Amino acid sequence: MTTHTDETTAPESVEYAPEQPARLEWATHAPEVYKAMVRLDVAARRGLDPKLLELVKIRASQINGCAFCLDMHSKDALAAGESVERIIQLGAWAESRHFYTAKELAALELTEAVTVLTHGFVPDEVYDNAAKHFEEAELAQVIAAITVINAWNRFGVTCRMAPGHYEPGQHK
Repeated sequence: MTTHTDETTAPESVEYAPEQPARLEWATHAPEVYKAMVRLDVAARRGLDPKLLELVKIRASQINGCAFCLDMHSKDALAAGESVERIIQLGAWAESRHFYTAKELAALELTEAVTVLTHGFVPDEVYDNAAKHFEEAELAQVIAAITVINAWNRFGVTCRMAPGHYEPGQHK
């Protein structure tokens, strides 16, 4: 049986907004800084659970509005076995606590405190809660990872790096 699609019933094509080109290909113009950032990123993630690391990177990138990093780290989280549901809920993790472990919640709370610095410092209760869930060496790595993703976000947002072209694991 053949079906005939009439032009009047064919779905309309969707026209998306045009992609904005990056303002500046900063890594090309500052290759030593880029290489140093990559080395810092590798050092900061050492010993951390890949899923927890990606949750932290996604949450900081949401706060900072870095579309490029959201694209990258959502894809890397999925590739690491993270669920779509937990990634979607990150924007409202405080209201969706039941999706995360106590350790992940402590990391997310610390990520927000370090990223936003609302009070000009990380509150003692946030730090103390994180310290309950991480040994000191691991806590130092989490803080490093949060700091590094915030630096990457600054490059991505300032240079308006375009999301959508990243393949999981491309920059590892």
